[in-house]
Formats: sequence, structure tokens, C-alpha cells
Amino acid sequence: MAESIHDVQRRINSTKATRQITAAMHMVSTAKLNKIQKQAVGYQDYVSKVKAVVMHLSQSHLLDDNSSSSLQSNRPVKKTAYLVITSDRGMVGSYNSSVLRDANAFIKERTPNPDDYMVLAVGGTGADFYKHRGVNVAYEYRGVSDVPEFNEVREIVKTVTTMFNNEVFDELFVCYNHFVNRISSRFRAEKMLPVDKETMTTDAANDTQASPLTAEYDTEPSDEAVLQVVLPQYAESLVYGAILDAKTAEHASSTNAMQSATDNADDLIATLQLHYNRARQAQITTEITEITGGQEALNN
Repeated sequence: MAESIHDVQRRINSTKATRQITAAMHMVSTAKLNKIQKQAVGYQDYVSKVKAVVMHLSQSHLLDDNSSSSLQSNRPVKKTAYLVITSDRGMVGSYNSSVLRDANAFIKERTPNPDDYMVLAVGGTGADFYKHRGVNVAYEYRGVSDVPEFNEVREIVKTVTTMFNNEVFDELFVCYNHFVNRISSRFRAEKMLPVDKETMTTDAANDTQASPLTAEYDTEPSDEAVLQVVLPQYAESLVYGAILDAKTAEHASSTNAMQSATDNADDLIATLQLHYNRARQAQITTEITEITGGQEALNN
């Protein structure tokens, strides 16, 4: 009985130590979530302006000529690329498994033949997942900051657009988990390249409140020069927004996972404490019975 009590006490101490870790990680994840949500609010002001310009460019027919920018190059699709955004670490609940499951379903629906697509992985979990399954991972980026800065995205966008211009692939979709609120997220797959008028106009109309434009723009120095500046900014805003959104969903999932782990530890500690008290009570009762029996034997 004494050994059983010792084992229960050891489990209680071990669970309490684990609870301290999960509680601390919950606090850290919550702080990261609050910080990235504040940054996301500021970013929305910027991206809404970019998309408003895009809507006006579309309404003034500057996007009608697909030759104005290399990013608008519509060519026969021989190879499709999927930019899949995951985390670099674990302990984020079902975040990674959810992204990879939905991304795989989307990929198989669009390109059933593995030879017709490649994966561009942002996040170590996704890169390792696809490598282990023999998928063509043409590019990977690890170590995205917990609260990513805009300059981090420039390297990714530069590499991706260079691959597109060199015809390594002919179209690109960005796959990630969209942050809905602190307890839920939703998978998204958005077309990024080529930048076509229909996609840009629909995206801008959904996310901005730009007023309709009836007059045409007078551009200086030329339509092509304007598009060479605006379209890369639009592409950067798409990728950065997706990464920022995905990181927000990641921190929310981590916060929920650590809160759940802490609550489970509390429940386990309470259960073990009850077992310990019962075992200790039984041990004391046995000792009292033995002492009483020994006293009666001496009296007789």
C-alpha cells in the first residue's frame, strides 16, 4: 500500500510540473496572438488601399492587356504550384494536420497526376510532410517569425515570381488556414499567379469599399510602368496577408491546445489526489486496526 501511495504521489508531482509548462506556454501563445492581431489590423489598412487601386485599374481597363506585366502572363498550364503554409513546430493542436489534409484534398481535385504539380512549402512541418511522401518540393522556407514582418515576405515573393517568370510553373495557389476567431479557422486556397483581371477584380471587390469608377486614368509615365509597380505590391500583399493570417490561426490553435492541456492536467491532478486520499485513508485505517488488534492481544 505504501508503494502504491508513493506511485500516486509521484504521478501527481509529475502532472503538476507538466501543468506549469502548459500554463506558461498558454500565456506565451496568448501574448503572441494578441500582438499579431494588432499587426493584422494595421496591415488591413494597407492591403485595402492596394486592392482599391487594383479595382480602379480594372475599372479603367488598364488590366485588359495581359502583356503589360510578366505577372499577368497567361500561358497554357503545364505545371501547377501550391504554396502551402504550415508551422515550424508542434504543440499547435490540429492546425498542421488540418491545413495538410485540406490542401491535399484541394491538390488532388485540381491536379490528380503528381507529375503535374509541385509544392512550395512555407513552414518546416509542411516541407517535411511532402518530402517524406515523395512529393516534388521545389522550394521551402523555414523560420517565419512568430509575428512576421513585411520584409520577410519579399524573399518568398521574389523567389516565387522568378520561378513563374522562368516557367518553372504556370500557375500558383496559396493554401493556408484563415483565422476566423480564437476558437476556429477555415481553409483557404487562393490563386496568386498569374495575376489576371478577373481574380484581381473579384478579390478587390470582396475586400474593399472602393467606390465605382467611371472615368479613365491618365497615367505617368505609362500604363506599363504603373503596373510594374502595383502588381508586385499586390502579389506581396497576397502572400504577406496569407502568412500573417496563417500565423494568427497558428497562435490561436496553440493557445487553445495549451489551455486544453492545462485543463486536462487539472482534472488529472484532482483525480490522482482523490486516489491518493483514499489510499492514504485505507492505509491509516489498516494501521489503526493492526494497533487495536495488537493491544487487545496484549490485554488477553
